[in-house]
Amino acid sequence: RCHLNPEDRSIERIMKQSVIVSTYNQPAWLEKALHGYLYQTFKDFELLIADDGSDERTLEVIENFRKLADFPVRHIWHADEGYRRQTILNQVLLQVEHEYIIMTDGDCIPRKDFLAVHAEKARPGRFLSGGYCKLPMDLSLHVSLDDIASGRAFDVGYLREHQLKEFSPSFKVGLPLALGQLMDTVTPTKATWNNCNASGWTKDLIAVNGFNEQMQYGGADRELGERLANYGVTGLQIRYQAIVLHLDHKRGYKTPETMKKNQAIRDEVIATRSVWCPHGIHKRPNP
Repeated sequence: RCHLNPEDRSIERIMKQSVIVSTYNQPAWLEKALHGYLYQTFKDFELLIADDGSDERTLEVIENFRKLADFPVRHIWHADEGYRRQTILNQVLLQVEHEYIIMTDGDCIPRKDFLAVHAEKARPGRFLSGGYCKLPMDLSLHVSLDDIASGRAFDVGYLREHQLKEFSPSFKVGLPLALGQLMDTVTPTKATWNNCNASGWTKDLIAVNGFNEQMQYGGADRELGERLANYGVTGLQIRYQAIVLHLDHKRGYKTPETMKKNQAIRDEVIATRSVWCPHGIHKRPNP
């Protein structure tokens, strides 16, 4: 295990990572996201795909990707019974091999230094809070595997040439790493657990019993981060340093009813400062 001085930058040379990528029936986006891991400067990781019931198209993408990868790739799947993302993520949490977990989505393409940034910034008693650079649909479709391999997909000129008009993603992608660190220091945005780009110690996620399986889409990742904070594991901002490109898609599973229910659960967690989730990995009250 890692017991380095918090300021020791050599942490990335000794820790191993378990990267969890969640997906559901987005094979074209998943293929692009997975290819980003072929070019990471940090090499000591396994990749686990948390699949909430995708069909055979996703399995084909994963099998083809395995032939290219020089790191372990595991596909953890359960049957499609509606939105059960938290359930499959809890199953995957029990199967990780390493002490440090990076969590992201199958519609997020990582920049080549993505894993290295998470490794370098990892600290005992902290979790890392990243964000994403959202691409419009036309550009999401246009980005190719060759663009990812060559690094063009993360070139601001390329993105603007292909109609990325929003300021925020262009700004994040174009920042030198040193300026990204400065922006993360001064940003007023709160550090939260965001499943598209977050990381933490396996033992900490297990200690708070993983994800709340009573929650649907909208805030379940934030609720996990809130329980981590109650446990004493606080967030550290890296949204301007750990860069992923978020491919566009619809969110048909987002409803006002589920959002209201999820917010009520989060409000209770914050008010009671609860740490343990009774509907998480283990289905029991706080031991």
